[in-house]
Amino acid sequence: MRIHKVYTRTGDRGDTGLVGGSRVPKDSLRIESYGTVDELQAFLGVLRAALSEADRHPETCGACIAALHQVQQDLFDLGSTLATPPEHLDRVKNPVTAARIAWLEESMDAWNEALPPLRSFILSGGGRFSAASHVARTVCRRAERVVLRLAREEEVPAEVLRYLNRLSDFLFVLGRHLAQVFGEEEPLWETPLQG
Repeated sequence: MRIHKVYTRTGDRGDTGLVGGSRVPKDSLRIESYGTVDELQAFLGVLRAALSEADRHPETCGACIAALHQVQQDLFDLGSTLATPPEHLDRVKNPVTAARIAWLEESMDAWNEALPPLRSFILSGGGRFSAASHVARTVCRRAERVVLRLAREEEVPAEVLRYLNRLSDFLFVLGRHLAQVFGEEEPLWETPLQG
């Protein structure tokens, strides 16, 4: 793939092209879906950049940077699926698979083994690494909601929703893992739930 020009002028009237050549309004659910996935990918880039500048725990940082890089790759693949109408899904070169979802689960399980159990919900802001992961988690949940709305109107491969659902859990556990490694606080919600 080569990108020679960033601007094409083809979207100046508020529509854009999908895989297969059809054009849709830029505020359609399909565009909002892959746009929100791209926003999530960009937030993960912010977390990667912060970890690459960390002056402690290089081994953990390196492993987390590699994991986040893989997730960013997955999100671009997932976005290409979302940019493809159902009648052209056979053109998707690298669809999200059950193996990628299993990798998210295995990563979470490994981090979770060393984490203390929770007694309440975590408030974001205990430290810059965990906070960045929690911001990404909330963007992931929003992406999942938008894709769910799209799936009610058009065919969306089931793995797309499963991946986003698992990824938000992955980002939650990653935030906790980073808080533990860097000695960041995990402030808890203090209001008890009524039983």
